[in-house]
Amino acid sequence: MIEFVLNGRQVRFSGNPLTRLIDVLREDFGLTGTKEGCGEGECGACSVLRNGKLTTSCLIPVGAVCGDEIVTIEGLRETEQGKCLIDCFAEAGAVQCGFCIPGMVMAAQALLLCNSHPDEDDVRLAISGNICRCTGYDLIVDAIIMASEKGAGLW
Repeated sequence: MIEFVLNGRQVRFSGNPLTRLIDVLREDFGLTGTKEGCGEGECGACSVLRNGKLTTSCLIPVGAVCGDEIVTIEGLRETEQGKCLIDCFAEAGAVQCGFCIPGMVMAAQALLLCNSHPDEDDVRLAISGNICRCTGYDLIVDAIIMASEKGAGLW
């Protein structure tokens, strides 16, 4: 039995501990906001927060998160920080197809937890592990900087 905190509540998984975390999140808990892009940890679409740190859930076996705290986009959007980020992504026009955006928002959250007032270089570095095929990243960078300004005091 693998127990961990998922989006603020204690959960249990009784399957194979080598099952990838992304599969458990999507198939067992119905949290489909976490996307699988590459399955190799290179694109960032599957990003979640594991104990407050950005983690690619396609590379982590669920057995490795026993006792950890996992936050997905669904959990983040229920917080004031998440609402601010999501609103700023929308306001900045940073969402195109939307496939990469949950991972981008999770990367933004991880950054803002460490640096509540990042500059453009900080933001570009923080999202460098997330691939977006629709944009040149400028609007995403703008959205994250906007969130840091509008959400001053949240992080």
